[in-house]
Order: sequence, then structure tokens, then C-alpha cells
Amino acid sequence: MKTTLLKSEDYTRSPWKNGGGIFTDIADAHRPDAAVKDWASLLWRFASTPIVAPGPFSHMPGIDRLQMVVGGRGLVLKAPGQEFDEREPLTTVRFTGEMEIVTELEAGPVEVVNLMARRGAAEIALVALDAPGDRSLPPGTHLLYAARGDCSIRLEGQDFAIPHENTLKVELTAAATLALVSGLVVLGSIKIAA
Repeated sequence: MKTTLLKSEDYTRSPWKNGGGIFTDIADAHRPDAAVKDWASLLWRFASTPIVAPGPFSHMPGIDRLQMVVGGRGLVLKAPGQEFDEREPLTTVRFTGEMEIVTELEAGPVEVVNLMARRGAAEIALVALDAPGDRSLPPGTHLLYAARGDCSIRLEGQDFAIPHENTLKVELTAAATLALVSGLVVLGSIKIAA
């Protein structure tokens, strides 16, 4: 088990692919052989971003996306023939980067967390933990993001404090037991395809 605390002051900020806003890049991975770290070489990315005005999402062919509102409420994603309801915070929605999505804000700006991965390169999951209790983490990379104030967790019997907006990156080669001790943590999990 390898753990690394990713500090919010070290996060990078980049424009959305369509230029419509700025996202905070918390952690990502690119193909090891890539000469340039760009959208074409991306394997996965975990990021947060404010959505302050209705508008279109970036077109991201070949990318699977998970998204959750962590601040504010009332977000709806509209796609042809369907909608993704994120009106209630901490609800995870899954959609593909090819979808033509336009956001609707029913109650003002929101803050969202995104976990995206290149289709076929990785399996991803995104969940909010807001009640104390144990859960098993499978082998892979796990990102524990303190989205709403400080939180603390216990991993394999070891205690970790995660300050607000910081992230504990956990790399596991075997399953481990995670317990939320206090606060709320957003858990992003990535398993690279064999």
C-alpha cells in the first residue's frame, strides 16, 4: 500500500476542452509512452470544477465520465432523449464523452467532481462516503477527496487526516479495508485494464 497526500495548493488548473470554464486537475495518468501529456494520451483524470452558467459540455470521444455535485444543488444534464438528474448533491451520474450534453442550473452555480477514463483503458467508480463504516477497497488507485471540510479515515488500521480540498491518493496491490471516521469524503476508484 502506497499513500500520498495531494495538497490543494499543488493542483493544476486548466481550461475545459471547449474553453467554457476552468477545472482543477487533482490527479491524472497518461500513457507511459506518450511524448506529450494531452487529451490524446490521457488514461484517467480526477478533477473538480465550478459550473456557474448553463452551457454545453466538452466533446470527448472515447472517454467515459462520472460526475457528482459536491457544492450547491439543482444541476441537470440534458442530452438528446434523456437527462441526468444531479439535483441532489452527492448523486453520481455516468455518461459518455460523445454525448451532446447541455447543463441546466435550477438553483445557481454548483461545484462538481469529475472522474473520467479512456474507454477500455480503465474501470472507474465514484461515490460519496458520509457515514462512518467499513468498506473494502479492491486493488487499484483510490482518491479520497475532502470535498466539504476536513475529514479523517482509517485504512488498514492506520489513521489519516485529510484537510479540506486535499486528496489522499492510495495505490493498492491487494484489497484493503477503509473506514470513514469523520467528515465526508468523495472516493474515486480507478482500475487500469490488464
